[in-house]
Amino acid sequence: IDVNPSLPPPPELPVPPPSEAGTVRRAAGRARYDSAAVHAVLDAGFVAHVGLATDDGPVVIPMAYARDGDRLLLHGSVASRLMRAGTSGLPVCVTVTHVDGLVLARSAFHHSVNYRSVVVRGTAERVTDPEALATGFARLVDHACPGRSDQVRAVDPVETRQTMLLSIPLADASVKARTGDPVDDEDDLDLPVWAGVVPLPVVPATPIPSADLRLDDLATPTTVTHP
Repeated sequence: IDVNPSLPPPPELPVPPPSEAGTVRRAAGRARYDSAAVHAVLDAGFVAHVGLATDDGPVVIPMAYARDGDRLLLHGSVASRLMRAGTSGLPVCVTVTHVDGLVLARSAFHHSVNYRSVVVRGTAERVTDPEALATGFARLVDHACPGRSDQVRAVDPVETRQTMLLSIPLADASVKARTGDPVDDEDDLDLPVWAGVVPLPVVPATPIPSADLRLDDLATPTTVTHP
């Protein structure tokens, strides 16, 4: 278990911000824009928060997602507001965040969290090609459990008509992260107060078989025990 996860090493030449809007301004030294960092944060997560502007005001929706190369995939019911809007191209802002630890300082002011986060800005477009749809749906399953899509029934035509797949390019993405100990003021270092980091790792537990499994001797696959 990695209790202090980090990003891959930065490239020799720093990658510039992809856009003015995508430039990290607060604590800019914690920012990265290279694809290796973006992919690492996305690949480690399961839930994205998707923000969009609607006639009723801004909305942020938690959604399952998957990265497929240099694009992000979202899926949902064709009846949902976000998916309906995506049929004609929808500007969105997608965020994925990992809280890796509580940073406890000697002063209240310097308490913080260790984290990794990515922000993706772009236009969500509907995927309509049948082959691309099948590949995208399989990628969503494999994002959660690699290899799982080869073991389950694939999405059938009826389910495909009920489910929409949106694709967002990763061209405008930024990463921001914090690691390490608290940063206390020099005058506070002698205070009789414990300081340090409480790691918050995400640890898979033992899989629980479904109560309606009809084969008692069906072994739990390694795709589930080692996701």
